[in-house]
Amino acid sequence: MAARYQISGSSSAAISACVETGIRAGDLAPGDALPAVRALAAELGVSPATVAKAYQELRQRGLVATAGRHGTRVRPRPPVATRRSALMPRPLPGTRNLSAGEPDGRLLPPLGPHLAELAAQLGVPGGYAAAAVLPELAAAARDRLAADGVPADEITVTGGALDGIERLLAAHLRPGDAVAVEDPGWANLLDLLAALGLRAIGVPVDDEGPTAPGVRAALAAGARALIVTSRAQNPTGAAVSADRAAELRTLLAGRSDLLLIEDDHAAELARVPLHPLAGATPAWAFVRSVSKPYGPDLRLAVLAGDEATVARVAGRARVGAGWVSTVLQRLVLALWRDPATADLVRGAAESYERRRDGLVDALAARGLAAHGRTGINVWVPVPDETVAVTALRDAGWSVAPGALNRIAAAPGVRITVSSLDEADLGPLADAAARAVRPAPAGFTT
Repeated sequence: MAARYQISGSSSAAISACVETGIRAGDLAPGDALPAVRALAAELGVSPATVAKAYQELRQRGLVATAGRHGTRVRPRPPVATRRSALMPRPLPGTRNLSAGEPDGRLLPPLGPHLAELAAQLGVPGGYAAAAVLPELAAAARDRLAADGVPADEITVTGGALDGIERLLAAHLRPGDAVAVEDPGWANLLDLLAALGLRAIGVPVDDEGPTAPGVRAALAAGARALIVTSRAQNPTGAAVSADRAAELRTLLAGRSDLLLIEDDHAAELARVPLHPLAGATPAWAFVRSVSKPYGPDLRLAVLAGDEATVARVAGRARVGAGWVSTVLQRLVLALWRDPATADLVRGAAESYERRRDGLVDALAARGLAAHGRTGINVWVPVPDETVAVTALRDAGWSVAPGALNRIAAAPGVRITVSSLDEADLGPLADAAARAVRPAPAGFTT
């Protein structure tokens, strides 16, 4: 914990509010340790039960996490706006930033021409009564999903994949419920679960997706929901294979107590067939975002599912945000309909595949196992994340520590290939090999 910040308060509410103030101001940074319960109780002159209750409130709101002997620490991304953030080590000046997890801006389709055309077509601005899912967007989405084997009789749109997942979880679950998630998995999702007061159960992942024994164990442990990344899993690049999909469908058949959520965020960028689980359980949803292929600023995802599940999401949106902008919906529809944009997306997918496969091959040639079957990330298992991240940074490469993505999985680092050129792959692989197997310390002769 930052030495300059002093926690105060004589009640659990006052103590938790003080900690939140420190996080919001940046005086308590992500990863900072809070004092032990008994030590802080003695310092404040309150009972240990009072401090324990304060810490429990902070955990339930997703601000802190408790990890056994490692104590209680501020979460990497606490759900509160801060004036200063330190979610991961900032890239040093002059280093290549391979930690962002974003698509290559050079390969995104231009929005200007479509926005100009849309501006010319728009008439009187729409009002509240006309706000809904545009029928033409819904029809196009159904066709695109049906081509991949996803039933989409019921459909709505949300403000991106994570927004859709949040609405699904809020509609079906209550704080304290358990959710089975991939481990390692999407850091944003792990943070969302903490913010919702849900308990994450890690499911091991291999190149074909979440393992059947892992899912079985999570179900036995009481998971009320299962979230599966169909393709381009973040951070490992896993994609659910036909055999794995069949295995999971058999395992999930008839589970009326389970909400199944599939996330196909990469969509057209994945370049492997989709093997959906849609319909394997009575309550299910399939979420496909447009952010990775068409641009992160396009906050729209299509959500298909069973009638009750889609109705819950659409109904909750109606009494909250209301709807996804019909202007944004029209823009996405224009991008879908444009053959030139489709060609650009295909070209981007091929470029990512060359860079990702090239890096995996280059690492393998240097004796390093790496995973990256689809998507824009490569996952490299390492003995020590801090050593590997520091060594790569010193060599000019900033990568993401896997701790942000892990529950119980082994250490690793995530390398985003978006900003790499093919000429970078060899030097990066050389640096990674030195970082994972550093030279022995000592004197040279």
